[in-house]
Amino acid sequence: MKIRLLLAPASLLCLVFTLAGCGDKKAADAKGAVKGLETTEQRASYGIGFQIGTNLAHQPGLSLDQTAFAAGVKDAVAGQKVRIDEKLIQAAFEELQKKAVAQIEAQGKENLQKANEFLAKNKTRSGVKTTTSGLQYEVLKKGFSSAKPKPTDKVRVHYHGTLIDGSVFDSSVQRGQPVEFAVNGVIPGWTEALQLMAVGDKFKLYVPPGLAYGPRPAGKIPPNSALIFEVELLAIN
Repeated sequence: MKIRLLLAPASLLCLVFTLAGCGDKKAADAKGAVKGLETTEQRASYGIGFQIGTNLAHQPGLSLDQTAFAAGVKDAVAGQKVRIDEKLIQAAFEELQKKAVAQIEAQGKENLQKANEFLAKNKTRSGVKTTTSGLQYEVLKKGFSSAKPKPTDKVRVHYHGTLIDGSVFDSSVQRGQPVEFAVNGVIPGWTEALQLMAVGDKFKLYVPPGLAYGPRPAGKIPPNSALIFEVELLAIN
């Protein structure tokens, strides 16, 4: 059965293992709570299922009938033949894909307007500098060195990233673990900003969508989002 799916192959593989291990109706009580999570297999199955469910919940335009979803995976694991015509399934996927694209485009248009309005106002604040690319930044703390990284250098940084509404999407500070990467291996806004920083500097960056992820969603980051980062350059490796 060859059907072009919305999910990545790795996610589909997880799906098979997940529902194969968690599909027993006797494992749930009347309230839907899962019982019998004592063994390694049960716990791993539940954990994978939760991860996949989280991923599915963030799929734009995707609305699942959980009963039909579980039936499809159970049939596949049991080696049963598909219950409906493959053309109908493919048509359904194509329709969902269209809805997802339309939803992303609408959300991206709205977010771009919000981003432009935010950045236009933010650039007028005292202490905020704007580069020719449109990147905005302010210096929170000056470092102890004059050494600045080149595009081919690797750096170690601490950072805290939010959307313009304050929602945190990623933070090495919260994880308590700095990260290392190549200066030219990140989003354009970061590549530009890091070359302005000396070791020990801490900047607050306001990155336009075009210097971030643009019109495509990226994890917790919606399409055409302006991003705010507090970045501290700890070392050049």
